[in-house]
Amino acid sequence: MHHRIIYTLLAIVVVNLLLCLAVSGFIWLLPITLLCLITAIYDANQCHHSILKNFPLIGRGRWIIEGLRPFIQQYILESDTDGKPISRMHRAIVYQRAKNVLDSSPYGTQVDTYQAGYEWIGHSLSAMEIDEMDENPRVTIGGPFCTKPYKASILNISAMSFGALSANAVKALNIGACKGDFYHNTGEGGLTSYHLENGGDVVWQIGTGYFGCRHEDGTFNAEAFAQKATHDNVKMIEIKLSQGAKPGHGGILPADKNTQEIANVRGVKAGTQVNSPPRHTAFSTPLEMMDFIKQLREMSGGKPVGFKLSIGRKSEFIALCKAMAKSEIYPDFITVDGGEGGTGAAPLEYANSIGFPLREALAFVDDCLMGFDLRQHIKIIASGKVITAFDIVKNLCLGADLCNSARGMMLALGCVQSLSCNTNRCPTGVATQDPALAKGLVVADKSERVYQFHSKTVNAFMDILSSTGHSSHNSLNRTHIFRRINHAEVRRYDEIFPLVKRGALLGENIPEAFKLHVQEASAKSFMPQSHLARIEEETKAV
Repeated sequence: MHHRIIYTLLAIVVVNLLLCLAVSGFIWLLPITLLCLITAIYDANQCHHSILKNFPLIGRGRWIIEGLRPFIQQYILESDTDGKPISRMHRAIVYQRAKNVLDSSPYGTQVDTYQAGYEWIGHSLSAMEIDEMDENPRVTIGGPFCTKPYKASILNISAMSFGALSANAVKALNIGACKGDFYHNTGEGGLTSYHLENGGDVVWQIGTGYFGCRHEDGTFNAEAFAQKATHDNVKMIEIKLSQGAKPGHGGILPADKNTQEIANVRGVKAGTQVNSPPRHTAFSTPLEMMDFIKQLREMSGGKPVGFKLSIGRKSEFIALCKAMAKSEIYPDFITVDGGEGGTGAAPLEYANSIGFPLREALAFVDDCLMGFDLRQHIKIIASGKVITAFDIVKNLCLGADLCNSARGMMLALGCVQSLSCNTNRCPTGVATQDPALAKGLVVADKSERVYQFHSKTVNAFMDILSSTGHSSHNSLNRTHIFRRINHAEVRRYDEIFPLVKRGALLGENIPEAFKLHVQEASAKSFMPQSHLARIEEETKAV
């Protein structure tokens, strides 16, 4: 009854308004007025949104404001140190370096140097001239069983699949990698012509879905793998166990991004959401995984083979180390992904609350490999919000040998952090399969920006290194970085992350921080021993 009275009065007002408009010559306003009236009547009678039912037409202002909110925040309200997940200050430095324009900043830092968590590197009075240093430092990846070691740059393109990224984005990244002599990780979406036709060095990532080397039932296809892995552009093979965006979940390709071309590459049905399995089917124990690594290395012709993971249970990584020590089969590299999340689609809880952050994970992996006397065989690659040269420095000080960057490279391509990667509506053509949007990304222009961003960032890294008095990145360690704990306390990284002595996890006197995890770890299972014992007890009871 209440709504009838309101709309009776509203109808009288509208009729009078229409008559006035017609008489006054504003006949062009009639369609707009009628549209508003129809919308208001519809809103009042629909049952899905209580705000619209109670406040017809006017309630739509809420959705309009919410839609504009991210743009208002980013372009009007955001300060240089604001902006998530990448601050405006850091986005700006990527754009400046990618465009090869002035990248210095005036009038001192905008960062609060007395805030807890602030970090810096100690410089030296014996600082070197940058001209005395290697402008393009390399890291040789390849253990004792690798016959085709690869010399990698200290900064490379992290795993981003064709499917998550447009074809133009993949081509631009690969051409930039070719020009700058650094590698391009394919992501788990498969090895495509866009990765191979432009000459860039490629790391082929093999995920749990085995895209590009799978049987129809989704299991690993050794013949398909061997055929592609021996391609000259494929320099290394990376087994993806988990990723920082959604560890333990598996990759997600939304249905509207799964075009027929992508489906053909992956060996799946087009137009469907593709969820990668949470774990591998080619192996089920750490020892079996070592055998799988050996198999891939042989089938690729002796190329470096490693794996990528986000650290979860500490005992599970220690189980991998025990399997390496027992089998004497070593991966050539380990990529450590931070739980901070990444470029792709992920459930909120996974992005926010699952997996070790990169810094803690890096120190732990380095300590475990040192403790099991494996470090000399294996290189560590850090992946997770690597944007600036100082990010590279911090990671190398914690134990990494080199770094991968995903979001930094996306920004170099022109990403504006619109946070629409999972919607297929990326406005810059980077993370979309919409041809109308993808064509806005001009490959020739953006590939040059990727090259410039890499070149300028590596140069900035060497500049920082020169200020410490070291001529090589291999000299960086945990004593060089300082972190503010609170207003009155500062600690070095080696105080926050105490170093583990070589072989310390092999004997009886295991450091207290590792003792429980070492006891729980088994080379025969990813599950901790206590969990397995409980399962056995329950089975016997039944």
